[in-house]
Amino acid sequence: MGAVGAGGAVDAVATTGPAGRVGPAGGSSFRTEDVDAAREELGVRYYENRMDLVERGSRPFAARFDTVALGPLVIGDLSCGADVRMSFGELGAYHLNAPLSGTMEVRQGGGPPLVATAAEALLLDPAGDTVLDRWSGDCRTLAVKIGAAALRDRLEQLLGRPPRGPFALGPRLDITRGPGLSWVRFARRVACEALAGEGLAHHELVAAPLQEALLNGLLLAAEHPWRDALAHPGEARRPAPVKRVMDAVRERPEHPFTTTELAALARVSVRRLQESFREYVGTSPMAYVREVRLDRVREELRAAVPEEVSVSEVAWRWGFGHQGRFAARYRERFGEPPSRTLRAGR
Repeated sequence: MGAVGAGGAVDAVATTGPAGRVGPAGGSSFRTEDVDAAREELGVRYYENRMDLVERGSRPFAARFDTVALGPLVIGDLSCGADVRMSFGELGAYHLNAPLSGTMEVRQGGGPPLVATAAEALLLDPAGDTVLDRWSGDCRTLAVKIGAAALRDRLEQLLGRPPRGPFALGPRLDITRGPGLSWVRFARRVACEALAGEGLAHHELVAAPLQEALLNGLLLAAEHPWRDALAHPGEARRPAPVKRVMDAVRERPEHPFTTTELAALARVSVRRLQESFREYVGTSPMAYVREVRLDRVREELRAAVPEEVSVSEVAWRWGFGHQGRFAARYRERFGEPPSRTLRAGR
C-alpha cells in the first residue's frame, strides 16, 4: 500500500521488527506481520477491538496502515493482506469504510449484514455493537472516523438550529459517481497532503477550513433527513437579532438565560424575538436554549468515565435542575436515556 491520497504517494516503510511506524505529527505509516500489533495500532488510531484471522495460513498477514488525524477526523488507507474478522463495542463516532478494492462484511446493532465494496461505501453509526465478519485480504479501504459531536455541531451551524430527533446517516453511500465519489477523492487528497508532514494541511490557517469542508461534504453526500435543506438552502437568511441570540447561547449555554435577557441581547422586544425565532428557527428562544444544553450534556456524557461522574452532576452543570423533566426531554431528543449514553461512552 503506497498512498493515502490520489495523485500522490507515501513511500513504503521498511521494518526490521514485527511492526514499524513513521510519520509526521498526527500521521502514521505502520507496517506489521503480527496480528496483535495490528489490533493495538487500530485501537490507538480508531477503536478498541478484537482481531483474528478467518483462515490461518491461506494468505500471509501483512498489515499496512497509513493514518492521519485531522481534528475530529481520522483518515486511513488500510489493508491486512489476509482475511480477518474484527469485533468492537459501540464506536462512539460515525465511521465510513470505502474500499478501493475487495470487500468488507459488517453488522451493527443487530441489523442485517452489509457489504462495503468499491462501488458502495458503508457509513456506521456511533451506537450499536459493531462486527466486521470478513475484511477480505485483497481489500484496501479508505477508513474515516468522524467525531459525532463535531458532525452534529456542523449540521447545527449549517441549519442555524439544532436538528430535532436522533441524527442518523443512511448506511450506504454510492462512491461511483456524484457527491459520494467526490467526497472520497477529496478525503484521500487531504490525507495525502497531511501525511506529507510539512504540508499546509497542518497549518492552523488551513487545517480548520479543510476539516470543516470535509464535514460539510459528508453532510451533503450522505443520506439523512436534512440533506435537501443543505443542498437547496432557502433564500431567507436569519435576521441579526436571531443570530445574536443563537451565538450567545452557543457560547454560554450553561448561563441561566431568561426570555427578557435574550430579548435585550437581540435588541428587540420579547414578542418580536419570539416571533422571529418561530419564523426563522422553528422553535421558541428558550426551547432553543434547552436544545443546545441537551447537546452539551450528551457530548459530556459520551466523553465521561462512568465511575467518575453521574448523570445528575452533568445535567446540573448544564442548567437542568429537575431531573425527571431532564431525563424525559433527553430521551425524546436522542432516543435513549442519559444513563445509557454515559455507560456507552469511554
